[in-house]
Amino acid sequence: MKFLDRFLRDYRINVASRYVRVNDKILDIGCFDGYLFEKLAKKNIQASVGLDPLLKNDSKKGIHTLLSGKFPEAISDNETFDCIVMLAVLEHIPREEQKQFNSQFDKFLKSKGRVIITVPSPLVDHILVVLSKLRLIDGMSLDEHYGFETKEVFTLLDKQRFKLVKYKKFQLGLNNLFVFEKLN
Repeated sequence: MKFLDRFLRDYRINVASRYVRVNDKILDIGCFDGYLFEKLAKKNIQASVGLDPLLKNDSKKGIHTLLSGKFPEAISDNETFDCIVMLAVLEHIPREEQKQFNSQFDKFLKSKGRVIITVPSPLVDHILVVLSKLRLIDGMSLDEHYGFETKEVFTLLDKQRFKLVKYKKFQLGLNNLFVFEKLN
C-alpha cells in the first residue's frame, strides 16, 4: 500500500470509528489486513471478525479472527455482532449480491446493532484511475467498480428493520458515511 492509500484508509476509519461503541463485537466486511481492529483498540472492542475474499488464509490478529471468504457464506450461522462495518467495500459488490444484505444484516446483528458503511462518490472512480496511472495509489480492485451510485445506499436496508441515524459527506464531498441502526 502506498502512502496515499494508507492516508485515505485511515481517514475513512477515523470518520467511521466515531460510531463504533465501546465493547462492540465487530464484523468488518472487506477487512483487508485487519487494520481497523488496531485502530479501535482504545474502544476495547470484543474479539471480532474480519472478512475478505482477497485474504490467502484464515489467521488471527491478536484476539480477532481474519477469514478468507465472502459475506455471508464465511460467517457461522450462530454468530452475532454489535456492529457490521463496510468501509469502501459496497461499490465492489454486485447489486444482485447486495439484495441479500437486508436479511443477512438483520440475522447477524444484535438488537440495536449498527451497520457502518462508507462509499465514495461516483466522481472518485475517475480520480482513482488517474492517481493509479500516476502510481500515487495502488488502487485496490478498481476493476470491480461498476458505477455504484451513492443514493443506492439509502434503499439498501428496509426502513421497517433499520433506521438511518447518520449520513454525512466527508473528504470534500468525495466520500459518504452511512450509519444504520437495527430497530429491535
